[in-house]
Order: sequence, then C-alpha cells, then structure tokens
Amino acid sequence: MTTRNAAENRVTLQGIGISPGIVIARALPYEQGGIVRKTKLNSVAFVEPEQDRFRKAVARTEEKLRLAREQFSALMADYASIIDTHILILRDKKIFDRTLEIIAEEKINAEWALETTLSQVEEVFAGMEDSYIRSRFLDVRQVADRIFAELSGADTSEEDAGRMVILVARDFSPEEILQMHNPVGFLAEMGGGTSHSAIVARALGIPAVVGLPNVCSLISANDLVILDGALGRVHINPEKSLLDNYRDKQIKYRQHRAEIANPVHLRAETPEGLSLRVQANLEISSEVNQALEYGADGIGLFRSEYLYLTSPDTPDEEFLFTTYKDLLSVASPLPVTIRTFDLGGDKKFVFRQGKSSQFCRKMAQQWSTEANPALGLRAIRYCLHEPQMFETQLRAIFRASVFGTVRILFPMISSCCELIHVKKIIASVREALLVANVPFDENIEIGVMIEVPSAVVVADILAHEVDFFSIGTNDLIQYALAIDRGNEQVSHMYEPLHPAVLRMISQVVGAAHGAGIEVEICGEMAGEEKYLPLLLGLGLDSLSMHPKAIPPVKRMIRQSNAEYTERLAENLLQCPTAAEVREQLQNYLVHYYADIFHVDDKACFK
Repeated sequence: MTTRNAAENRVTLQGIGISPGIVIARALPYEQGGIVRKTKLNSVAFVEPEQDRFRKAVARTEEKLRLAREQFSALMADYASIIDTHILILRDKKIFDRTLEIIAEEKINAEWALETTLSQVEEVFAGMEDSYIRSRFLDVRQVADRIFAELSGADTSEEDAGRMVILVARDFSPEEILQMHNPVGFLAEMGGGTSHSAIVARALGIPAVVGLPNVCSLISANDLVILDGALGRVHINPEKSLLDNYRDKQIKYRQHRAEIANPVHLRAETPEGLSLRVQANLEISSEVNQALEYGADGIGLFRSEYLYLTSPDTPDEEFLFTTYKDLLSVASPLPVTIRTFDLGGDKKFVFRQGKSSQFCRKMAQQWSTEANPALGLRAIRYCLHEPQMFETQLRAIFRASVFGTVRILFPMISSCCELIHVKKIIASVREALLVANVPFDENIEIGVMIEVPSAVVVADILAHEVDFFSIGTNDLIQYALAIDRGNEQVSHMYEPLHPAVLRMISQVVGAAHGAGIEVEICGEMAGEEKYLPLLLGLGLDSLSMHPKAIPPVKRMIRQSNAEYTERLAENLLQCPTAAEVREQLQNYLVHYYADIFHVDDKACFK
C-alpha cells in the first residue's frame, strides 16, 4: 500500500443514498478482476486451452452463484430470481458462445475476448427504446465481472475477510452483497435506487451509497471513510472536527432507531387524538412479517407485478390465488390492498435472458416498439387491452378474499370511462363466481390510483364511483411536471414540493372527503419524515411506505400537533415557489422536531 498524507486525499462526495445508516470505517477496494489486457496467443494450439480456461471460469462462477442462491434462499427466497437471472446470463449464447468464437477467430486471451463480447452486447442494449431494459445491461456487466475475477484469481484475502470494512467497487451484484464478509457498508461508482443491489442492500440493512463517479480512484485501501446512507454523502479522510461530529450523529442515530423501535405497535395518533393509518408497501409476499414487526397498520400497497416478472411463465389463477391467500392469512385481520398489474413506463422489468417466458418476451417486444412507453399501453390500459389476464387476476383476488381483508387498487386511471369499464369486468367476474358457487367477500372495497393530472381534475367524479383513493406521488409528480427523474439532464427538476403538486394533493383530499371516502399516499413522499407535517396538515387519512420507514413516521405523528400542521399546510399552499415551501417547511421541522432535524443538516431538506 502506498503511504501518503491523508489530508492530501481529503474529499467529500455526493452520491445516491440507497440504504440509510451512518458508518465510520476503513475502506477496502473490492477486487473484480482488475484491468483487462489484450494478449495474443502464440499459436492455434493455445486456442483450445484458452477456451477451456474460459469454460472453467464460467463453471466456477455458476457454482458460486448456485451456492449463494442455496445459502440465502431461506432468508431472501423472493430475491433468488435475481441470481437465477445472472445464472441464465452466464450461459447466454450471445455471451458464452460468442466469447469462445472470438478466442478462436482472433487468437486472443479469454479476458479480452469477453470484453469484446461485452462491447457488442452493450451496443444491442443501448439501442433498446425502453430505458429500464437498457439499464439491465448492468446485470450483464455484473456477471462478467465475476467471470473476470475467476479468470484472474482476484478475491478478498482471509485477513480482509475478518475486518469490519466499507467495501468500494465500480459496482456490486446482489450475490456479491449476500456473500460479503462483515461489511459495515459499501460504496459504488454505478447503480441507483431501483437497482437489484439497492433492493438487497435495503433488505439486509447494509448502509450504502452508489452513483459516485471515480470513487475507486479517489479512495485507497485503509482510507478512513464516513458513509452517510441517508444523505448519500461520503467523506474521505475527514478532519477531526467532522469525524467527532459524525461520531456524535452515529450515536444519536442508533439511539433514535432504538427509541422509535419501542413504540412501533402504538397507534399513529397525535396528542389531540387525530389518527392516521401507517401502512406498508410490499413487492413480495414474504415481506409481510417484516412489515408487521415494524408496526404496519396494514398493507397499503402490494405490487402484484413482481409475481409476473419472476414467474417462469405467465402466472395462472391457482398460483396467484395461493400467493394472495397466504398474504391475506398472515396479515389478517389487518387490511391488504392489492394493486392490479402495473407495468410500463419506468416500472421495473426483469428481462430474463435466454429462457424468458412468453409473457415477458411479449412485454419486451411491445415496449421496444413504443415511442414513449410512459404514455403508452401500461397499467390499467394494458389490463383492459388483455381482459383474460385481468380477469384471471381478479378471480384470484376474489377467491382469496375469504382468508382476510382485501382491497383492490387500480393503477393509472385517467378517466371515468376507464373506471366504468373496470367495474363492468368486476361485475362479470363476481357473477361467474356466484354461478360456480365459489365463496368470496361480497364487500371488497375498490379504489383508484390518482397519479395523472386528468384524474386530479375529475377526482370529484371518480370519488363517487370508488371506496378510496391512493395518491401515487412518484408518477403524479413526473406527469404533472413533465419530468423524467431517471433522466440525468432533468432529474434535478423533480420536485415534490412544487406548488402545483401540493395543490393537486389538496384537491384530491378535498374531493375524497367531500364524497365521504378515504385517501392515502403510497408514493415515496409518504415514507420521508420531512414531508410528514405537510401531509398530516393536508388531511391524508393513511400513509403507505417501505416497512423500515414506519417506526420513525409513527413517532413523528405521535409528537405532532394537528392544529399546527393544518396551519402549516394552509401557509405552504399559498407559497408561489418550491424554494419558499422548502424554507418554511425546514423552519417548521427544526422548530417542532428539534430532536430529529437540525439546522446544519440542510441537505436532508433538498
């Protein structure tokens, strides 16, 4: 290791915090195969041995992936499909066979042949219209890095394995995170909040920051690093004053987590008696126990599309029924809101290489030909376009309803005509079940997602046709402001505190309450503490969020003053700019929640 003055490498970086927590530890660069260099083979006689070296590296990689899948299947069974996808990529003809061909054709080493293959595959992905499918090249690169590591023999040493370190790399695959030895955190140049690595890191509770360009060249082994997973901030070789400050924050953060964990099962109620339901958003059914442990008052959003993405083929009625039945049985008597199939636009899509189901191939083909998938055949539009698939899902939900309390949520409703069409299909499904003497709950509530501007405008009409509203702020903000937050050029304009957004939420709440129905928020705003007083003041009846966000939000509700938050919301609705909204909200938080928010933590308000 090169010795140098730490002050020479004193840097602060801002990335994307994908898993919260404050970590202070030494850095350890995570080897992933090193630099790939081109080497010419001396003769044709060396081609077969080089191909065999590549085959064996792939075989070792596959063996380790399967071991990881078996080792962690009990803990994270629903994430196993991610590893399955990586195993399929290993044997994909465009990668495996093509690399062998390049070794023979160009008489070069396996590393360079694989790198050449990756360049060709990347060009194919870059030409895809759908941004999510384009981003899935990251999975291919992660698999290739594992092969490179096998070819080079790179791995963390036994000495390193026993240390508590912050691992640093260009990127981490989900299985690498699962197999890490005692990491207290990790930093990566690549990745984002919706990547597979982010999902696994949050599930395991490992603080992490990604999206840090050149971090591998900026950090050396044994550099002291402060990792702030909530703010996405990284301090390399910090000054003593900053280090002491963060050590205090670390202690307070741990105390804060311990304090909010104690009363998780108390009611989310203000001292004056105003109560809210604080529910959980789930992608997979096995997360329900975790949600209940964190004090969820129900499941406010179960994203059923995950069942379609991870199934080897289009899920049939029995598969869906069994999944829903198990979910409702565990959650009972708490309510479970199942959102019907919702894919398209920026929604997650797992393209299963080589052995993708007919359903997945059909979806991939459709989105690759759409000029603008975000405005295309997605969510409820797709369901109405494919009524047989839609009816299958509805039948499964109705049949499962006798095992608990279920509500059905329909995404991306943009007009009353769509809703009337949906209700006709529901009536048909109910009639068929009655004729067949299949038991179901005849009082299932139905609701609509308010996530496009047209739904906001006609919310007063929609409110008389359903039992509840659920505001999807993620899409509503993007559609209302014409901002793609996945686009680096305009993502900074994605603004939850835009006056138009606040007024739309207020209008929806007014329409819902005017018709005597409840309204909740299930977008990311619901789970961020800094927005809680505003949402409380706007009159939301329920908030639905990631399970781990429930304890701190509940705690804030219990120390909130309903009258003050209502006055705050009234004042913020009058602000002409998001900057003024943010400033007033920041002042309110620092004044009334001084134990949580501090003036020097301004980044948390951005």
